[in-house]
Amino acid sequence: MSDRPYHVILYGASGFVGKQTVQYFADRTSKQTRWAIAGRNRQKLEAVRAQVGVAVDVLVADSQDQQAVDKIVSQTKVILTTAGPFALYGNTLVDACVRYKTHYVDITGETPWVRTLIDRYHTQAAVDGTRIIPCCGFDSVPSDLGTYLVVRHLQKELGVPCKSVNAYFQAFGGFNGGTLASAFNLYDSNQTEQLKDPFLLNPSGNHTQAEIEQNCDPETPTFDSDLNTWVAPFFMGMVNTRIVRRSSALYEQWQEPYSSDFTYQEYLKFDEPLARLKATSVNAGLALFTGGLQQPVVRSLLKPLLPQPGSGPSEQTMDEGWFSCELIGTGVDGRKVRSLIRDQGDPGNRATVKFLCESALSLAEQTNELPGGEKRGGILTPATGLGDVLAQRLRQAGMTVKVGT
Repeated sequence: MSDRPYHVILYGASGFVGKQTVQYFADRTSKQTRWAIAGRNRQKLEAVRAQVGVAVDVLVADSQDQQAVDKIVSQTKVILTTAGPFALYGNTLVDACVRYKTHYVDITGETPWVRTLIDRYHTQAAVDGTRIIPCCGFDSVPSDLGTYLVVRHLQKELGVPCKSVNAYFQAFGGFNGGTLASAFNLYDSNQTEQLKDPFLLNPSGNHTQAEIEQNCDPETPTFDSDLNTWVAPFFMGMVNTRIVRRSSALYEQWQEPYSSDFTYQEYLKFDEPLARLKATSVNAGLALFTGGLQQPVVRSLLKPLLPQPGSGPSEQTMDEGWFSCELIGTGVDGRKVRSLIRDQGDPGNRATVKFLCESALSLAEQTNELPGGEKRGGILTPATGLGDVLAQRLRQAGMTVKVGT
């Protein structure tokens, strides 16, 4: 790939999150990094380029035009895309990336779509050493990378396998229209039953009933003795837990297992006072909203009232937002290790952009240092495809990423 014109092409650069990736690259990449912006509308792309004030090439391709997409993908080492819903607009990009051996990252949380990528492309991408890594935004980097750091600390520093990890989230921010459009598309395309499978993204579908029951998503608030406060199910747990379980299963295939009976769950954490009341109220509200989304009539009423694709929170809301992901891992001998990933900036935009851009730059600039070396490929996860390289880049970008007892 060294003779290709670009290291990274940012696809979907005129969208709400896409514009932020352009600004991030303009602010943080070196002159040695060759990058371009791409999408389906040249006028909008040129407006973004002018707004950011950066001299980069503009490339045009509609995501439904495979020939035009091929032309773009063949020119770069890495494709970064923010154009969702990915089940509607991501297939041609991934297909081209696999054929041209171009690495790929996105911010999808659409796990049924990721399952189709695994079935179609994992084998070929693994043979070629092409890293296709979906879910490189707030879904699911903190969960996956944080778990990876806990597991490796237990293994390397304490010499024991990890039995379980629980993650606890706190966050403040806003939703953008693209994220909501992806969520609506999941329900409109009748994929909700797949979402319930705790092992949806695992390489093997052979799981005992006991394993399934042990890994089912939590449904009610509980008191957590490790934190000494009340927690509730995290609304993105149905995405993040599947990614973490895929990481565990892939590492087991590569003889680098987390442990033979590793389990992972995640929760929303509530501080006192009134932690129990907060947990119960939020859980009830989420159940009501999710139940409404399952009704076509309710979805049609909600869509016009919520942010539309291309729109999102104000700059002030995004700047004032924040997130914290605390993880507690338990070794097979009962010893515990804690990890923390935290940053200023709302999770769905500021943090997601940082996660995504640093993931792409990990692939573009540090291929030899990535887990498994240059030969590792497939439909991977942040932990299996990026690992410690991404963790270090995030630290250098100002994010808190730490692990220890």
